[in-house]
Amino acid sequence: MSCADNNTKYAIQCNSLDMKKPHVYTSTNIVKRFPQKGGWVYVPIDQTYADLSITKPKWGLVPATITIGSTTWKKSLLPLGDGTLFVALSEKIRKAEEIEIGDTVTVIVTI
Repeated sequence: MSCADNNTKYAIQCNSLDMKKPHVYTSTNIVKRFPQKGGWVYVPIDQTYADLSITKPKWGLVPATITIGSTTWKKSLLPLGDGTLFVALSEKIRKAEEIEIGDTVTVIVTI
């Protein structure tokens, strides 16, 4: 049975499968470091949970595929606590893309 069969018994399943298409968001922001000792390096993104059309998950984490420059990886978007989200930038990613705190970077997020 496929969505093309137009069988109403399966219509709801077919519609929900269609909604699973990836959504791509782009955000350009300044790379920052959390102020506490050993604070993570991160880049905030412009989108909120509402912009992503999702309900805030229990722990606030949103699984995503993230691209900066020519580097792509799978990680979760993390909450900043004020409704906005950020991408943590590991040392490996920063070295690969030659990113420093204070740089402006464009992040492509696929959910």
